[in-house]
Amino acid sequence: VQLQASGGGLVQVGGSLRLSCAASGRTFSTITMAWFRQAPGKEREFVAVISSSGGRTSYAGSVKGRFTISRDNAKNTVYLQMNSLQPDDTAVYYCAASRTIIRSTWPDPQGYSYWGQGTLVTVSS
Repeated sequence: VQLQASGGGLVQVGGSLRLSCAASGRTFSTITMAWFRQAPGKEREFVAVISSSGGRTSYAGSVKGRFTISRDNAKNTVYLQMNSLQPDDTAVYYCAASRTIIRSTWPDPQGYSYWGQGTLVTVSS
């Protein structure tokens, strides 16, 4: 699986962005997809995850209520709608994919075998 993330950019505090992650291959609908982020000098952290069917999602506490993850299996694409952006949201955002990860380990980056190249989100005050 190859992943291509896009949609990052510079936005003011309180603004919105939508990230996209396009996946290659014919089995996208069987893959769990997630977003992680990494700020300068910090470890990569979990942001959101969506099950293969799209029926289940989970979010980090810091983004719950502001970010929404979704997917379009017909387009092999997962999205991250980010609203009410804050300076602490500044980071490189990565999409990740796994065919085998179980629900209890969704936030663990080691559970994902495939990663996109990252897209930079900068929130300015």
